[in-house]
Amino acid sequence: MEQQKLPNSTLILVFGILSIVTCCCYGIFGLLFGIIALVLANKANALYLENPEMYTDISNVKTGKILAIIGIVLSVLTLLYFIWIISYFGMDVLQDEELMREKIEELLGQ
Repeated sequence: MEQQKLPNSTLILVFGILSIVTCCCYGIFGLLFGIIALVLANKANALYLENPEMYTDISNVKTGKILAIIGIVLSVLTLLYFIWIISYFGMDVLQDEELMREKIEELLGQ
């Protein structure tokens, strides 16, 4: 029996990398890529465990899964940070440069 690559193994790796790279985009894109990579990695891992001698590239799946978990954690932290900024300052302060300058000076005690 000839070995074949696990389905979506390269895609899982790419999505894991993208989840880390895009975690700074308000956390949403990194979260999306990370969740998709995790779901695909779990499916590929289950397929591999059914018949391990038939498939290769399990290392790509494991690496992609680890990167996806890291990307999800960073994305959640980024998302929480932006939510905190919006709730602390408010949208009107974030949209007006003068109000923002006043709020920052107030924080610094000047």
